[in-house]
Amino acid sequence: MENVRVISTTTIKATVPNNANPHKLDLTPWDLQFLPTETIQKGLLFRNVKHTPFQIHHLQHSLSSTLAFFPLLAGRLAILRHHHTIVSSHIVCNNAGALFVHAAAPNTTVAHILQPKYVPLIVSSFFSINGVKNYEGTSQPLLAVQVTELVDGVFIALTVNHVVADGKSLWHFVNSWAEISRGSLQISKLPSLYRYFPDGIDHPIHFPFTEEEENQHSPNPKPLAPHERVFHFTKEKIAELKSKANAEANSDRISSLQALLTLVWRSVTRCKRVEPQENVHYVLFIGVWSRMDPPLAEGYFGNSVIATVVSMKAGKLLEGGLGKGALEMNKVISLHSGEKVKKHYECWVRRPRLLTLPSGVGGSNYLITSSSPRFKILDNDFGWGKAEAVRIGGGQHKRNGMITVFGGAEEGSIDIAASLPYLILEAMGNDAEFMDVVSN
Repeated sequence: MENVRVISTTTIKATVPNNANPHKLDLTPWDLQFLPTETIQKGLLFRNVKHTPFQIHHLQHSLSSTLAFFPLLAGRLAILRHHHTIVSSHIVCNNAGALFVHAAAPNTTVAHILQPKYVPLIVSSFFSINGVKNYEGTSQPLLAVQVTELVDGVFIALTVNHVVADGKSLWHFVNSWAEISRGSLQISKLPSLYRYFPDGIDHPIHFPFTEEEENQHSPNPKPLAPHERVFHFTKEKIAELKSKANAEANSDRISSLQALLTLVWRSVTRCKRVEPQENVHYVLFIGVWSRMDPPLAEGYFGNSVIATVVSMKAGKLLEGGLGKGALEMNKVISLHSGEKVKKHYECWVRRPRLLTLPSGVGGSNYLITSSSPRFKILDNDFGWGKAEAVRIGGGQHKRNGMITVFGGAEEGSIDIAASLPYLILEAMGNDAEFMDVVSN
């Protein structure tokens, strides 16, 4: 394998901006919390794609057509200072355009990406505008696409400003782009572009923020976890795990994902040899759009997630069996009713708090999970077949302790990308309880 070579860089604007769409969108606490963090970076790997100039032109043209439905992604962020450190922020749908990079890795094959035990470092080179913080969206594109041609395939990588969209919205956009690329003139699910503001909440929301302070307290981190490994779990193994967790907890409430994440949590804690009296923490980003009463629009485009933390003593997590940790995770998540989510929203407006990842994530006793197996990812087809695999970029999702979840290739299966120190990942590979559920 060799370094990626950039062939061309282009700005893609929406074909015909829809005047019915809003020109300015104020941001909610769910959006604003991500200002100091890095962008979302997700990419799709396709096999046996013939490389032609028409292919790149077609992707650019279909991207332009899709942006007409998603004008936010062709816009820019605005941060207005009102007095001292108090600011407000909104998205300007000015059709400034998205970045499109055409690149090639002429000696890299699909097998080079999929076969190694650890995700190769070259994958990070498949993504554009690396290391950009979300507040830099005032001058940086809110969407950057890089299409990298491989020997026997292609990798389509997306970098999206997290203030504009969460994972659910990101894959809604990708699904729509794939539809347009296959020849559709319309998309099957239109985005709802208007943000959620409860009655009595004035907007734009004012909050304290300075770039200088964020740069001082949150410098661009060096890669803390250069190693990433993807573990695959079949539908059958997951069902067995869920059954085991519920039986141990004398419950029927524990979900498949809660059981699986607890399995990972126990394995990492065991492999780190955390002292029994130490606290271990699992940060979960949970979706709130369906928890609201009434629920947000199905096509709500923006952020509709909040962070919650599950904490236990390491000894109780490991000695109590799978069911004890899974039940604790279930209880914490279940507390987030629509009423509690709304109160959390209103509290944020009164006392704004921007998101900061726990100091020493991974080096301390924290894990963080984002994404969801429910997102439609590998079904994306741009006209040459469905995706072979999904990989993440080198941004915040590659930080030490990040556990990223995707739906697997087979129905009901799940892939987990774990970004952890090499020695911990090696130990997990020899952890009998964990590897008994992992499928080769």
